[in-house]
Amino acid sequence: MSKSLKRVRAALEAAGVPAEIRETELARTAADAAAAVGCEIDQIAKSIALRGETSGDVVVFITAGGNQVDLAAATALAGEPLGKADAALIRAQTGFAIGGVSPVGHLNPCRMWFDRRLLDFPEIWAAAGTPHHVFRLTPQEMLQISGAQAADFQQISEKM
Repeated sequence: MSKSLKRVRAALEAAGVPAEIRETELARTAADAAAAVGCEIDQIAKSIALRGETSGDVVVFITAGGNQVDLAAATALAGEPLGKADAALIRAQTGFAIGGVSPVGHLNPCRMWFDRRLLDFPEIWAAAGTPHHVFRLTPQEMLQISGAQAADFQQISEKM
């Protein structure tokens, strides 16, 4: 078992949350993860890691799988300009590789926000520290143990 997966499992156990961790062939994208576990794409809680341009820190936006982060809204929440975080910074701060960033079990604390869309579901799935592992919780459990703040920061797209 990888160090990242062990850290996620330990964080879930420390929170007293009985979470099912499932190994998948590949869950690097929200679509892959949804197909692997048989749920709607918006039931995948994807962790989008950005870089605070002033602080240099990683900030994480946990969003529904079909949503994208609106950079202007995210910047307003973070209180500083945001840009792309590179893989080395993400790994150094969270301990996870891109494609496996979990909302829990970070090496260092990150400021985090949680997409309110995820609260519409009875259960959601998130990366468990690797691109091949996901875990299931209620949105309320994930919101609580991640330490994220519920907010609106997703791009609004017109549906035809």
